[in-house]
Amino acid sequence: MSGDALTDEELARIHEAFAQVPYARLLGLEFVSASRGAAVYRLTVREELTRMRGILHGGAVASLMDTAAAFAVHTLLEPDQWTVTVDLTLHFLRPASSGQLTAHARVLRNGRRLVILTVEAKDQSGQLIAIASTTYSKQL
Repeated sequence: MSGDALTDEELARIHEAFAQVPYARLLGLEFVSASRGAAVYRLTVREELTRMRGILHGGAVASLMDTAAAFAVHTLLEPDQWTVTVDLTLHFLRPASSGQLTAHARVLRNGRRLVILTVEAKDQSGQLIAIASTTYSKQL
């Protein structure tokens, strides 16, 4: 299901939709890549996103992973459709306190109304920081 290249028009829709998410700009999320049923986004750790002891706040990690998943779903939607998160189950595996995190989201099942995905967040050395499973609802 995932891996097929998107057309230039589909990529433009992804960029346009991402530009309409002020929260993503606030966090500093960056688009890396997308293919059918998959998306990759990145976050650079900075002081404003940390908690005590300089560790990246879990909410920032969750937002990165949720955004990557949402745009992986977006690659499967018709132009008049949109999506909302139904659930997000996230497991933190190790802390991050510097560098960049990259979230790789992949659709596991694309149903008529619900889409199920997995997401992995890794630091710049490739260490797994967090994993998530999530479900999205397609909206008309």
